[in-house]
Amino acid sequence: MKELQSSQERSYTPFIGPFDPCVPVTHKTYVIPPNQYIVFQPLNLPQFPLQEALKLGTLWPALYSPYESRRGRREQTKDGNESL
Repeated sequence: MKELQSSQERSYTPFIGPFDPCVPVTHKTYVIPPNQYIVFQPLNLPQFPLQEALKLGTLWPALYSPYESRRGRREQTKDGNESL
């Protein structure tokens, strides 16, 4: 089983119209779940111990995708100000 080499988080730059009345969002992110890369469940996949699997929400490390809350996370903009 090939492990994921890159982060599950992707980003893109949305179109910003010249007459958009809102403050433009220059950078958006989204997460691709790991189950999108596994076509079928191979035999003998490694498994988390039961207690850890209950905490993480999955039995298989290949299907684990950590959730990082965006609440409280601050990003720094190009002009040096912090934004959510």
